[in-house]
Amino acid sequence: MWALLDRIPYALLIVIAVFMLLAPFRPMPHVLEKLTMLKNGTLVRPIDILDLVYHLLPTVLLALKLIRSLRH
Repeated sequence: MWALLDRIPYALLIVIAVFMLLAPFRPMPHVLEKLTMLKNGTLVRPIDILDLVYHLLPTVLLALKLIRSLRH
């Protein structure tokens, strides 16, 4: 798995992460909506939880890649 992550260029991961964090652009990005739901305790439906994970996955991968590269 780490070899696959190492092969993904930073530029591509950054573009995908930013896009997924901001999508959809209107009326409100899903990440903000889902984090607000989490804060309010209303993030209970599985589809909402999966949507949050889906939108945060590229950011998590980018963070893992950064941490991995700083340790080497």
